[in-house]
Amino acid sequence: MTRDFPQINTDRLLLRAFAQRDFDAYAAMVADPEVMRHLADGRPLNRFDAWRQMAMFAGHWSLRGFGVWAVEERSTGEFIGRIGCFQPEGWPEFEIAYTLARHAWGKGYAREGAAAALKYARETLGRTSIVSIIRPDNAASIRVATSLGAVPDGEVEFFGAPAVLYRYPPVQC
Repeated sequence: MTRDFPQINTDRLLLRAFAQRDFDAYAAMVADPEVMRHLADGRPLNRFDAWRQMAMFAGHWSLRGFGVWAVEERSTGEFIGRIGCFQPEGWPEFEIAYTLARHAWGKGYAREGAAAALKYARETLGRTSIVSIIRPDNAASIRVATSLGAVPDGEVEFFGAPAVLYRYPPVQC
């Protein structure tokens, strides 16, 4: 299965396929109320739902040919989050999504990984219309998106709450 997942190395991160060894760290990340408060319905996930979500991200690659990577800190080999290209059935648009464990916040990892995912979406997948869906009170995610050139482009209802589409500009030739 991992052969279906391209790997991306950045200066400090490895974006790779999810693996069984990631599950405990993944479950802890999505059980953290501070991590989850800006995502989906804002509720932390139990281990069963964490497993289902991690499996969904892995399956997204098989069904769509792109997806979300597990993020590993290269210097330690530690799982620290998820970043990638996301568009399950019913999603508003092709999205660059990023979520990091709290201990990985404030280090520039989200921007570094999102930049790599954005480059992959443009250069490998040929995507020109790319967004990040962000709740208006998620200042950290807004900073990541805007630092990569995204601008607000309308509001959507997202899991019953307002969110803003931050649209990335197309690459200029």
